[in-house]
Amino acid sequence: MQEVAQFGQEFGHVVTPFLVNYLLYLTSGILFLFIFSIIYMIFTPYGELALVRAGNSAATLSFAGALIGFALTLAACAVYHTSLIGFIGWATAAMIVQLLGYIITACLIPNLKQQILDNNVAVGGFVGAIGLALGILNAGCLS
Repeated sequence: MQEVAQFGQEFGHVVTPFLVNYLLYLTSGILFLFIFSIIYMIFTPYGELALVRAGNSAATLSFAGALIGFALTLAACAVYHTSLIGFIGWATAAMIVQLLGYIITACLIPNLKQQILDNNVAVGGFVGAIGLALGILNAGCLS
C-alpha cells in the first residue's frame, strides 16, 4: 500500500505542471481562435455566420480556410514556444498576417463581397485556400 501512495505522489509531481501548461495553452488557443473569429468577421463585409447558417458554401469555405490556417499557426506557437508570452506574441503576429492576407485577397478579387453573397464556391474556396496557405507558411516559419 505504501508503494501505491509513493507512486501517486511521484505521479502528481510530474503530471500537475504538464496538466496546468496543457490547460493554459489550450485555453489561450481557444481564446485566440475566438478573438480571431470575431475580428475576421468584422474585417469581412459580409456576415459569415449568417451566410453559413443559410447554407452559403462560398462563405463557409472562406471562413473555414482562415480558421484552420490560424489554428495551424496556434498549434505551431504552442509547440515551439515555451513561454506563454511568446505564444501570445506570435499568435498576435499570426493574426495580423491572416488579416492582411484577407485584405490583399479582397483587393485582388473584384467584387469579393458580391461573389461570396452570390455563393461563388470557386471564389470562396480560393479565399479559404489563401488563409490556409498563410497559416501553413506562418506555422512553418515559427519552427
